[in-house]
Amino acid sequence: MDNNVDNGLTEGRGEQPNRKRKVPVRTKLFFASGAFQEATVIAAGTVTVLFYNQLLGVSAALCGTAFLIASIVDGITDPLVGAFSDHFKSRWGRRHPLMLASVLPAGIAFYCLYQPIEGLSEMGYFAWLTLFLVLMRIAITFYNIPHDALGAELTDDYEERGSIFGYNLVAVALTAVLVIFIVNFLIFPSTPEYANGYLNESRYTLLASLGAVAIIISIVVCTLGTMDQRPYLHTVDVSKKFNYGIFFRELGMLLRNVSYISTCLSMLTIYASLGILGIVSTYAYIYVYELSTEQMTLAGIMKMPGVFVALPLLALMSKWMEKRQIFMLTVAITGVFAASPHILKMLGWFPGNESSFLLIALFLPLFIGTIVTPVTAIIIDSQLVDVADVHEYQTGSRAEGVVFSVRSFAIKATSGIGGLFAGFGLEFIGFPDNAEVGKLTAETIDGLLFMVGPLYLGLYLFAIFLMSFYTLDKQRHAEILSGLEKRREAASL
Repeated sequence: MDNNVDNGLTEGRGEQPNRKRKVPVRTKLFFASGAFQEATVIAAGTVTVLFYNQLLGVSAALCGTAFLIASIVDGITDPLVGAFSDHFKSRWGRRHPLMLASVLPAGIAFYCLYQPIEGLSEMGYFAWLTLFLVLMRIAITFYNIPHDALGAELTDDYEERGSIFGYNLVAVALTAVLVIFIVNFLIFPSTPEYANGYLNESRYTLLASLGAVAIIISIVVCTLGTMDQRPYLHTVDVSKKFNYGIFFRELGMLLRNVSYISTCLSMLTIYASLGILGIVSTYAYIYVYELSTEQMTLAGIMKMPGVFVALPLLALMSKWMEKRQIFMLTVAITGVFAASPHILKMLGWFPGNESSFLLIALFLPLFIGTIVTPVTAIIIDSQLVDVADVHEYQTGSRAEGVVFSVRSFAIKATSGIGGLFAGFGLEFIGFPDNAEVGKLTAETIDGLLFMVGPLYLGLYLFAIFLMSFYTLDKQRHAEILSGLEKRREAASL
């Protein structure tokens, strides 16, 4: 057995594995390989509203309604799947069978979402969007929640957990850039007929096909690659049957945990803000700044450096700051710099579209702001794992699935709640159907800029306020882990 893995698991003697073990790099990489699924869905999500609104003729309000329905379904299914995952029993463990079960439904739903039947009415396309958006989100729930819970179970080591989710975050960021290159240069290249390839309806067939394949391969590789870690995961007492009364009682305790609620609301606010920015910035880049798809790729490239400095930067900041303080500082930096170009554009203090400095003025602040964004994401994941320990300390049962269901919901909120607000926001500012580049009114342009500027910044500042209620610190978490270790040692005697 690999010495990096065998840190306390003694076969044949019934001893519990060392819960503070170091996780092999190989396992971290396989765990992070699921990032292709996440990156593909997020990248495609930035053009979903544009596709149905501008190319298929569905009003922005109806697009927003579709995302509202999908988000309501997410709010119901995510905690239920989380609880089901926590109590699922099989010879293959709790997490991996559910992850594998999501493969085909997720791939098929993604393909259908971007390949609707031709010739439908507006309401027909709205129904199609709603149906396959909901089906895809449910399928992804059966992967994301067990996957995140798996990452939380691999070790109890305070710093090692940050490393596991750090690997995942780095993988998501790198694959996101790779996917953006594929989308902008291969799938939606600019042509003489289409200055911006996103407006070329025929290319969405390629998006549907390649995206579905990427999702399927990503989930299969991640699931099979982490199968060997099952002996090191938390086990379920098979004598105990799942009881909804107990579940809702424990859920009530979780919802009374101020630190958990603070983390959840902060995360949802951040991801919803990113969703609004992702969708509306696509409109802004096309119709306000008049960029090509190739030029829009710079937005993804500017986010890459943060990926490489995230882990060492987090390690340095952790020596001097608590997780709450790190979150608040990094969110403030991201919010201010990412919103500043659009705010300056509203004020008339920004280079014109014909300026040779346009791309520098637009993307340099984004580069500065997103240098710390990966740190924010790692901190949130780490906080959720710490809350799972608190929950076990209070109730005696592990509930990573339920705890991390909010992460799954938040990730989908990037396109879900973001699509909801973006859709109704576009309707509110009167964004026209079949809009032409260079022919928007000043009021409509200001409306787009407001959503990606002041509104985005305001939501980020609100997330900082919500995180101010987080109370769990490093010392208290160490005390909780010490208590849990004593319980486990007593139970194994």
